[in-house]
Amino acid sequence: MLDRLIDGPRRTEPISSRTPLALLLISLGLIAAAWWWLATPITLSRAPIDPNAKLQCVSYAPFRDTQTPLIRTTHIPAEQIEQDLTDLAKVTECVRTYSIENGLDQVPGIAAKVGLKVIQGIWLGSDRIKNQTQIAVAVGLAKQYPGVITALVVGNEVLLRGEMTTADLAAYVRAVKAQVQVPVTYADVWEFWLRNREVYDAVDFVTIHILPYWEDMPVRAKFAAAHVDAIRKRMAVAFPGKEILIGETGWPSMGRMREGALPSRTNQARIVSEILDLAKREGFRVNLIEAYDQPWKRQLEGTVGGYWGLFDSVNRVVKYPPGIAISNYPLWKWYMSAGLGLGFITFLVAWLTVRRRPWAPRIISWIAVGISATSAGILLGVAIDKMIYESYGAGGWVQWGTLLAAAVLAPILSAHALMAGKSLPTFLELLGPRQYRHGTLLTALLGLSLIVTTVIGAETALGFTFDPRYKDFPFASLTMAVLPFALLMLLNRPQEGVRPIAEAVFAGLLLVAAGYTFFNEGTDNWQSVWTCAMYVLLALTLWRARVAQSPK
Repeated sequence: MLDRLIDGPRRTEPISSRTPLALLLISLGLIAAAWWWLATPITLSRAPIDPNAKLQCVSYAPFRDTQTPLIRTTHIPAEQIEQDLTDLAKVTECVRTYSIENGLDQVPGIAAKVGLKVIQGIWLGSDRIKNQTQIAVAVGLAKQYPGVITALVVGNEVLLRGEMTTADLAAYVRAVKAQVQVPVTYADVWEFWLRNREVYDAVDFVTIHILPYWEDMPVRAKFAAAHVDAIRKRMAVAFPGKEILIGETGWPSMGRMREGALPSRTNQARIVSEILDLAKREGFRVNLIEAYDQPWKRQLEGTVGGYWGLFDSVNRVVKYPPGIAISNYPLWKWYMSAGLGLGFITFLVAWLTVRRRPWAPRIISWIAVGISATSAGILLGVAIDKMIYESYGAGGWVQWGTLLAAAVLAPILSAHALMAGKSLPTFLELLGPRQYRHGTLLTALLGLSLIVTTVIGAETALGFTFDPRYKDFPFASLTMAVLPFALLMLLNRPQEGVRPIAEAVFAGLLLVAAGYTFFNEGTDNWQSVWTCAMYVLLALTLWRARVAQSPK
């Protein structure tokens, strides 16, 4: 039956004009329904940020826009820090810092003015001279602001990074304790405390980091708060007699999945709210990471590294104001409208193409147009949202912007080709010798969209094979482009000929990379599974390509 639909002769009599209209209405209805579901908000009993119930403490870094501590000469002006701390004083009682460089030595003085306490960080590394400078400045600040600085954190995850021995770290902690009156601690991932118990004897209290998303076995969002509480209780048993401070915990609002751990706005808001509720009920101290999103971290940790903040990095406003329902897509109405527009244009192009042809299209061709229009209309907003948040630097904007452009053109141009009886062009028809290059401008644009999708798809597939940890999954844009190509290749089979080498090579690469990525990421990561499925579909589409022998 399917073969008859695909390969059967074109109808000489027109199909009912109601068929395309019915498919259009179904497509637009599905797009609207999908966005209604995607944007469904959640309402929390306790807002993550509530001026009536201040946070105990939150990690603070002042860097905005292109500012980065990775450039040693970066110095944040006092006015910028004061603006941040003034806003933070409305929602928290304390801020935690990690260093005294880049202008952060100004934090205690400004905090004193706005009524904040400070857990002052001392950044330690393998450079002993720099370590001594950090310690000297921090000790001086502790003596200068005894009512503001409540504790000193001597080193942050230096054992995790492997930049110092346990014995040297303990010596630094004891040296600082001998010079100040405030409590002194060290901060690291909870597992490294268990592996380096000697540090316990040197500190006044134990500061642990519990980040469910970054665990070796990532924790799903719905279990994250329970995981934090379980680890805290486990550490209390392992280290009795001293307070356990959760020095870092939280969840990212954007970025790639790790197994079943999904970054999202609703997940971040829910998890923070649940952790704060636990802390209140069970009476333990917790410091959230972090106050503001930090774009510079994306250079080191990918998209996910830049979106742990409770405040937006651009507008410096709370992400989740009290009393306002929280959605993963605050701009969903715009995204839905754009998707409906793309779906309508796809059908319109198909209809205009049919009007210029002497034959009537097969019903299966209209169904293919409907599938392409619906999937593209639903995913356009998702793809735009991902492009906005995942593009980092000029290269990122060019890469994801180009893929999105190809994804928008793919359903439109494929609809034209489907109704015009044309097959998916090969790379040779666009880039090969003159005798292979033929066809219209629309055919050339369709071929260009295919090449862009293939090249960027292959580049991302190689990334997931060789350096996957911080790579984002381009499932939305990839699906918008690949699905119309696959349907066009299936229904309008190419001419007889030989399989082009370029398409065959890309097909093999995509298949191998998809298999490895699927195995490496696991089945809990639906972003990975979806992306791998698109790699396979693109590979099969390319494998079916044929090109006629070059004329003599």
